[in-house]
Amino acid sequence: MGRAPLPRSIGDLTSPEISHRLKAASILCLPLGAIEQHGAHLPLDTDVVVAEELTRAIVARLGEELDLWQLPTLPIGLSREHDWAPGTLSLTVAGFAALLKELARELTRALPARNLAIVNGHGGNRGILENLLQELRSDLSLNACVLHPFDLIKVAGKPQGPDVHGGVGETSLMLALAPDLMRRDQIAAHGVPPRPDAIAALIFDRGVTFPWRTDDPRLARMGVIGDPAAASAELGQAMLESFVKEARGVLVRLLENQRSS
Repeated sequence: MGRAPLPRSIGDLTSPEISHRLKAASILCLPLGAIEQHGAHLPLDTDVVVAEELTRAIVARLGEELDLWQLPTLPIGLSREHDWAPGTLSLTVAGFAALLKELARELTRALPARNLAIVNGHGGNRGILENLLQELRSDLSLNACVLHPFDLIKVAGKPQGPDVHGGVGETSLMLALAPDLMRRDQIAAHGVPPRPDAIAALIFDRGVTFPWRTDDPRLARMGVIGDPAAASAELGQAMLESFVKEARGVLVRLLENQRSS
């Protein structure tokens, strides 16, 4: 039995089909993840799974309406805050920026689409992406945006306390998207973050930036900043539905930006 083609996947098209099916107003959707520790209960590729599956959801549900096309996933990002842990892989800042700029050049060379929506599964990628968008627009005339799922999602039941890494949000989404990859018997081992005051000062204070790490005992327990014990598949499914809903508005604005440029 062969592999079923994914709906609206660039990789499943043939070369002659590109010019017939894509146009300048098409939106290319790029899942961007990371390979990094997520405690003892989540796999290293959690951010890849989240980015890929959320991208697949918006392409499947909004693809015909907004002409969305899924690109192959970029699985490695900026993960130096986790490089103390076995299995974590990280590019350098220069390498990450160069990779994305080279990819963007290739997209504009090889495809007629001039809209790019990056679905970012890893918070550590965010700062560089915000600056790269300006260069992609100025240097390549590529109309782009980045969707940050855990900030975009709006659901009741999201944790009120610190939930930075491997906590309720990521664990709930993985319970909904890939429960077979979970080590459920390890969830209870993590517990709550030891120092909420330190988390507020070192991570969330907008007036200063620190190079915080998940092996800092003030911030994390076993590499986790949050309490995964409160996670559920039901919350994860609600988060998925909210992401699709909120993403539609973002993608509509992306197309408006293209028309106004």
